[in-house]
Amino acid sequence: MQQSLVSPFMGEFMGTMVLILLGNGVVADVLLKRSKAEGAGWLTIAAAWGIAVFAGVFTSTAWGSIDANLNPAITVAAAIVTHDTHKLAVYIPAQILGAMVGAFLVWILYLPHWAPTEDADAKLGCFCTIPAIRKPLANVVAEVIGTFILFLVISAITSKAFGGDHGLAIGLSPFLVGFLVWGIGMSLGGVTGYAINPARDFGPRLVHTLLPIAGKRNSDWGYAWVPIIGPIVGAALAAVMIRAFGIS
Repeated sequence: MQQSLVSPFMGEFMGTMVLILLGNGVVADVLLKRSKAEGAGWLTIAAAWGIAVFAGVFTSTAWGSIDANLNPAITVAAAIVTHDTHKLAVYIPAQILGAMVGAFLVWILYLPHWAPTEDADAKLGCFCTIPAIRKPLANVVAEVIGTFILFLVISAITSKAFGGDHGLAIGLSPFLVGFLVWGIGMSLGGVTGYAINPARDFGPRLVHTLLPIAGKRNSDWGYAWVPIIGPIVGAALAAVMIRAFGIS
């Protein structure tokens, strides 16, 4: 009998790869020159990121991760709530590697479009977040609030308040989390581009640094700490609050 290769590591890796391929893919579709979706705008980006989330969650679960975090900030917050830290060393590397592969596939998919696109900032934006107004403290606060809401509402969606001990019907939660991310993008995302996920920003930013992208600029590593620290702090604050109030 063939041994199954599914595992928590593969689940987080594959799910995050799908998340970034679809999420950064729509950004490239909207920003790069001569794409058929060029100029489609923020509504398209926010909606597609929501779809990317539930597609990534379903993929992650099928490949062996019962948690389908796809996000180091969520993994850290879950560890705070449960006092179980053993998943950190498995999930977070898988999420970063999955994000890198997803970003690489975006580069391959849009290979003919990098050279015709003169805007180097737009090219960077296909990989990582760029604030609308660069004010690091305000940008961190925006990421903290966005990720606080993300984990707070995810915890509500998956709580026993809906559906008793068994929670919501199997398969419903990923759709609701996708709608949540869509909503966060529409309501809170315009300040920083709503990373709300350190792997989503760090992995693709590293790929941007490494790839021979035509006409690219620097990868703005001076800003990279914002979408790492902000989401972790925001999710951790939500986790502390959830644990303090005994929400389950």
